[in-house]
Amino acid sequence: MKAAQIVGHRKFDIVDVDIPDISSETQGTVLVKSYQSAICGSDMPLFDLKYPEDSYPLSLGRSIHECIGTIASSNSDRFGVGDMVLSIPREFGLSEYFISSESVTIPLPDKSTYSYEIDHILMSQPLGTVIWACRKLGNLLHQDTVVFGQGPMGLLFSHMLSNLGVSTVIAVDRLDYRLAISKQMRATHVINSEKENTVEIVKDITNGKMADLVVEMVGHQTETINDCLDLVKQGGTILAFGVPDDDNYNFRYGDFFRQNIRLIGTVGPEELKDYPLAMDFIVQGRINVSPIITHHLPFAEVQRGFDLFSERKDEAIKVVLDFD
Repeated sequence: MKAAQIVGHRKFDIVDVDIPDISSETQGTVLVKSYQSAICGSDMPLFDLKYPEDSYPLSLGRSIHECIGTIASSNSDRFGVGDMVLSIPREFGLSEYFISSESVTIPLPDKSTYSYEIDHILMSQPLGTVIWACRKLGNLLHQDTVVFGQGPMGLLFSHMLSNLGVSTVIAVDRLDYRLAISKQMRATHVINSEKENTVEIVKDITNGKMADLVVEMVGHQTETINDCLDLVKQGGTILAFGVPDDDNYNFRYGDFFRQNIRLIGTVGPEELKDYPLAMDFIVQGRINVSPIITHHLPFAEVQRGFDLFSERKDEAIKVVLDFD
């Protein structure tokens, strides 16, 4: 089979390796033949960050976790050969086959009941993590909210908050093309933080109160979590969603403490609960994910896909890799 491997800083090669054999694996193991995968921001550190030269090549097939495919072999009572599933790879996903477990594998919706595009269902994985995060927030009716960062996850979060009955969804980003998509994803207001005074605009929108909820979606740096402190009201909530590259942050703890702010961290979903709900949202038309899917590329062009996503070329938002 073909698999991708990071062989240097920001450099992929496609290599030939054996198809995994799961015959001696534990009960519940499945082998999935890849159909589509999507690149996520949390995949980028292995690609973008520079490691010591002797660290390369990195582990085979890393890093991808948003995957749909067909069961090729099964040690599971829940899945048989030929079943089409959304599944999280156990070790690597940038390959034509990957090993997974029934505990993180979900059957696709019944095509006789719902009509849908496969790449839309692929978005159930990131949307499931948004659903998991929202489960921590309680009642959001009538709240003023800010979503700081409008990459793929921020765009999904904006749409989700609208579904949950907030009064305002204020989308913040530095890229105008993303903010244009924010409006399609039901943001009520958009702010370009590089060109506009975000604090003053949020103050004006909320009549001086500031936001009940601010969601930090950017990650991979330590500044925006502090920016969120300027946007949240006394006693409000900050949800930290963006993936950290650093273990320690220079956090304005005094402001956080004195304003009685609630800080919530969130990562991952409860797969067997949140992914099916995400699929329901998509196939029932309650969330439209099509605006965020901007590129389809063959798996052989994985290098181009990661370059597009990392460098935000060609107004890329969500890049899907197709296996044939």
